[in-house]
Amino acid sequence: MQYTSTNLTDTIVALATPPGVGAIGVIRLSGTAAIAIANQTFKGKDLSQQATHTIHFGTIRNEEDKIIDEVLVSLFVAPKSYTGENVVEVSCHGSDYIIQELIQLFIRQGARMAQPGEFTLRAFLNGQMDLSQAEAVADLIASSSSASHSLAMQQMRGGFSDEIKKLRQELIDFASLIELELDFSEEDVEFANRDDLRALIQKIQRLIHTLMQSFQLGNVLKNGVNTVIAGRPNAGKSTLLNALLNEERAIVSSIAGTTRDTIEEVLNIQGIQFRLVDTAGIREAQDQIEAIGVEKTMEKIQQSSLLVYVFDVIQTPPEEVKADLEKLYQEGVFTVVVANKMDLNPYTKFEHYASNYLTKEQFIPTSAIHKMNIDYLKERLYQAVVQEKVQLDDTIVSNARHFEALKKSYDSLADVLHGMNTGITSDFIAMDIRKALHYLGEITGEISTDDLLGNIFSNFCIGK
Repeated sequence: MQYTSTNLTDTIVALATPPGVGAIGVIRLSGTAAIAIANQTFKGKDLSQQATHTIHFGTIRNEEDKIIDEVLVSLFVAPKSYTGENVVEVSCHGSDYIIQELIQLFIRQGARMAQPGEFTLRAFLNGQMDLSQAEAVADLIASSSSASHSLAMQQMRGGFSDEIKKLRQELIDFASLIELELDFSEEDVEFANRDDLRALIQKIQRLIHTLMQSFQLGNVLKNGVNTVIAGRPNAGKSTLLNALLNEERAIVSSIAGTTRDTIEEVLNIQGIQFRLVDTAGIREAQDQIEAIGVEKTMEKIQQSSLLVYVFDVIQTPPEEVKADLEKLYQEGVFTVVVANKMDLNPYTKFEHYASNYLTKEQFIPTSAIHKMNIDYLKERLYQAVVQEKVQLDDTIVSNARHFEALKKSYDSLADVLHGMNTGITSDFIAMDIRKALHYLGEITGEISTDDLLGNIFSNFCIGK
C-alpha cells in the first residue's frame, strides 16, 4: 500500500463498526470536506454551524430526496478529533443495505473509501499520536485478555514512547556536541567529555537491555502462552484439561489412545491467556493414525513456551518419568510436572522423581478427576510466565518491530563504546551515534519511510 500527499488530503469514509447485521452501524468520515459532505445529505440542523463534540438527530436523504435512514451525527471539528482533521461519525441502523447506501452516497458526494488503517495513519501524520502509540491501537482492538488490554492501553497512552524519547533526547544532546567537534576538527578540541559520554551510553544500554528483556513477557501478554499437555496414554491429560477449563471439553476414556489429534482451548489465568493443547499419548503407536498423533505431539512441544507433563502415579515408575522428561526436554520450554491420580497413591513423594529436568517447584501433585490442587496448578502456570523480575506495570515491549529496533540501537551503541576504546576519530563516533538515534527514532516514527508506514497500517482493519 502506498500513500501520497495527494490521496492523504482526500476526505475518506469507511464503516467503523464490524460488518454484519446489528442494532447500529457507525460510518466515519475524515478530511477537510467531511462536515460539508455530511451536511449535503443531512436534514436537521446545519452541521457547518454546530460546535465540535456535539451530536445531532436527523435524516439522511439521497439525491432524489428519499430518506435512507434516521441517524445521529457526531461532529469533531479539526484539530480536536482522532485524526486531527474534521471527523463526522454517522450512527445509523445496522442494516447492510442502509450502511452500503450511506457509504455510496458519501462517495458520490466526494469522499473515497478509506484504506486499512488510514484514519490512524492520519492521526500519526497530524501529530495526534506517535508511531508506537498508533501500533498500540491495533493491539487494543485485537486484545482478548485483561493483560493484553492493559499492555495496549499503556502503550497507546505513551508509556513506551516516553521511555524511548527520554533516551533519544539524552543521546541527541551529546551527539550535538560531537557534531560540533567536527566543525572544529582542525582545532583538535573536545566539547563532549568522553568519560561522560561513555557513562551515558552504558546507562542507555542498560535501559535498552531491560526493555529488550521484557519482550518475551510482552509477547506472552499480547499473544498468549502456547501450553502443551503431554504424557503417556491414560495419564489423565484430557481429565486435567477438563478440570482446568471446568467443563467437559475432551473425551475421557480408559481406552489407551483415545486422544489421537490435538485439542486446543484457551484458559485465562489472572488476565493471561494460556493456549492449552491436549495431545495424543506418548507411546509406541498401535496404528498409523495414532503414530501421526504422537508425531504431532512432539511438534507441538517444540513450538510451545510451556510444557505440562502429566503422569499416572500408579502406572508410571520414577525411572520412566525421568526417561520421558529427558526425551521431551526442549531448551527454552518451561516444564511443569503433574503427578496425577494422587487420590490412589497419596504416599508419592517428589524425592522419588527428582532429576536434572525436574525441581520441587515444578512438581505438582494432583487428582484431576477430583479437581484436587487445580487452583495451585493454575497459580504455578501463572508464576512460570511472570517469574522474571518484570512487574506488569513496568514498561513492557510487545512489538517485534520495536524489539528489532532496540537491538540494532543497542548494537550501534556498542560500536560507539568499542570505537572510543580503540581511539577512533569523532566522525566515526558521530556516525555510530547517528545510527543508534535512527533506530530509536524508527520506534516512535520520528524516523519513518513510506514502506514502513505501509507495512504497519496495512495490518489495521478498514475504518480504523
